[in-house]
Amino acid sequence: MNWWCQDSPVKDYDGIIADGAIRSGKTVSMSLSFVFWAMSSFSGQNFAMCGKTIGSFRRNVLFWLKIMLRSRGYHVTDHRADNLVEVTRNGVTNHFYIFGGKDESSQDLIQGITLAGVFFDEVALMPESFVNQATGRCSVEGSKFWFNCNPDGPYHWFKQKWINKSIGYLGKKKAGEIRKKLQEEGKEDDLKKLLYLHFDMDDNLSLSEKIKARYRSLYKGVFFKRYILGLWAMAEGVIYDMFDEAMHVVDSIIPAKDPIYYVSCDYGTQNATVFLLWTKDQKGRWACIREYYYSGRDEKKQKTDSEFADDLGKWLEGISPKRIVVDPAAASFIAELKKRGYSVKPAKNDVLDGIRFVASLLAQKEVVFCRCCENTIQEFASYVWDSKAAERGEDKPVKTADHCMDAVRYFCYTIARKPRGITILR
Repeated sequence: MNWWCQDSPVKDYDGIIADGAIRSGKTVSMSLSFVFWAMSSFSGQNFAMCGKTIGSFRRNVLFWLKIMLRSRGYHVTDHRADNLVEVTRNGVTNHFYIFGGKDESSQDLIQGITLAGVFFDEVALMPESFVNQATGRCSVEGSKFWFNCNPDGPYHWFKQKWINKSIGYLGKKKAGEIRKKLQEEGKEDDLKKLLYLHFDMDDNLSLSEKIKARYRSLYKGVFFKRYILGLWAMAEGVIYDMFDEAMHVVDSIIPAKDPIYYVSCDYGTQNATVFLLWTKDQKGRWACIREYYYSGRDEKKQKTDSEFADDLGKWLEGISPKRIVVDPAAASFIAELKKRGYSVKPAKNDVLDGIRFVASLLAQKEVVFCRCCENTIQEFASYVWDSKAAERGEDKPVKTADHCMDAVRYFCYTIARKPRGITILR
């Protein structure tokens, strides 16, 4: 909160990085301190506050930030049409522009503006080009950078190029040794004068032990290492390593009273087409109770949209699903289903967020699979992270034996209600 103040030993640093566990207080403390610093150090200047999207920033950061600032005597005017927040106190006024950094094209939005500081919320979700463009706009004397994030993989560009090269992370002694070696070798000194703070859930004094225990139960494997331990851990091995046949596979279910059914579909021509039938059981769990699997490549015969739609009708055996959740890329099949009177919903296809959500459902025992869904159960054991992508700093599944897994993810991330306490956004 006060690292930038006049009596701080690190007041001359160019910025701060805060990483670590979810729900550890990073965003609250960093966003509030960012505005305190801006209002204490400048007047009449422009600042940037960045999230993955403008909507997520408004929802996760700005909503609470405005409440905190007003309670402390700041006058806050939110110009939503311009994504501009004007903050005034004691005759000082500054302008805070909101930007989204969701993809490579986002860098174009921030070009041209001159900034006195920039705050990145969830910087690990942003492209490097956007961050470079935003930091490059900070040309006002005394400007500083503020970064926070939950960890990703150890080869992620932000870990490699910012955290690993920050003096706060290395320590002054090690940074001095590296700097000396670079000078001796005639190489450019690319160390960054940044403070580094690591958070865990115990740093958030508002969380009870019961709530912290609940969050620890939500994640397993690499997600536990990243979101609970706050480690920059490699995504490797089986993706759903929390899947346990003894826990998640059942012979049959007792449906809930007045059951509602859904179908999720991953569509392929040469690749497999998968239908999965879903409903809730009497325990309130989502259950996948029936599976259709057809691979044009394996069967040596492709099927048309009309033939797949015919198969779907026979496979449903008289059940009328409330929605059919379909791979959004399957435009022609979606049109065929609509023509036949089905209610179709294109699936949310955010792969990593979807995987995280499915993993949380599995960890909470909120989803089960009937034993007859043989291909789906098999794929849980063979759905793995791409090791070569991980070395490039990317989290990606290997794109083989993933058709049932895609259909599972489409349903869970599009239809399934959140289990108690699950936070989808990191």
